[in-house]
Amino acid sequence: MPEPLSAPMVVAFPFTRSLGPVQSAFLTGLRERTVLGVRTHDDRVLVPPVEYDPRTAEEIRDLVEVDPTGTVTTWAWNPAPRRGQPLTHPFAWALVRLDGADTALLHALDAPGPDAVRTGLRVRVRWAERREGAITDIACFEPYEHPTAVRPARPHDGVFPDPVTGIIAPARLDYTYSPGRAQTRHLRALAAHRVLGERCPSCHKVCVPPRGACPTCGVATTEPAEVGPRGTVTTFCVVNIKAKNTGHAEGTAVDVPYVYAHIALDGADLALHGRIAGIPYDQVRMGLRVEPVWTDGGRYPDHYRPTGEPDADYDTYKGLL
Repeated sequence: MPEPLSAPMVVAFPFTRSLGPVQSAFLTGLRERTVLGVRTHDDRVLVPPVEYDPRTAEEIRDLVEVDPTGTVTTWAWNPAPRRGQPLTHPFAWALVRLDGADTALLHALDAPGPDAVRTGLRVRVRWAERREGAITDIACFEPYEHPTAVRPARPHDGVFPDPVTGIIAPARLDYTYSPGRAQTRHLRALAAHRVLGERCPSCHKVCVPPRGACPTCGVATTEPAEVGPRGTVTTFCVVNIKAKNTGHAEGTAVDVPYVYAHIALDGADLALHGRIAGIPYDQVRMGLRVEPVWTDGGRYPDHYRPTGEPDADYDTYKGLL
């Protein structure tokens, strides 16, 4: 049996959110090299600020300014920074309680090595050269051994010119995926324009794509079973969001609207999903008979198209909805 496949995978998307008055003032303040927190009703100063007291859930809007200097409360050394982290060379992740605050802010601490970091270390903000109203306006913290008088938090009205009202935060997850024995065999068969599932030894259902175990009985499946390649649309949705690499030729985009459907391949007892093409989106229907289309060099079907056969009777696929 060949070794299971594996491949690097990336899930990435931009997360867009609006800001309330507290977060707006905090991020706009960072752009102006000012660190703001909030004062709770029991006189604690929270940095970074929140809109509601984490102890009482009371709304809090009393903004205060704290100093850009502070003290490390705890830390962890990062010997191999990853892409997108604040610094490209080894650094410490540190919780820093800024002077005037009662809580700590998590950020990067630029230090020559782990021996130079300790709880109680005095540090200060190193501001980014280009600031735009984001937590990255604090480039990092750096050791600051000069004695300074610790000032209490001062009231601040939170008013700045051109306030930041929203942010776009990119989210990304890099990982290596291995589909395992069953799906490796399925994927290798697809590259040869064959559809291979596995039959359950207990209920005798054929699972496509195979999972290595029957989803109904929970027992291991090892008997291969070739199905399709034709099948029946059981249900579908119309997609109106333009995206890349969504069940079609790699690196290309599909004009919207298009249809994504669950398809019960002939001989299979589990529906798989695929894009429907070769027919206007508003003519796709339950019971439509379809077949896979491979592009040149494609390792899996780019889409499914109508076969021209009469629609399947509802009773033949109702158990696969």
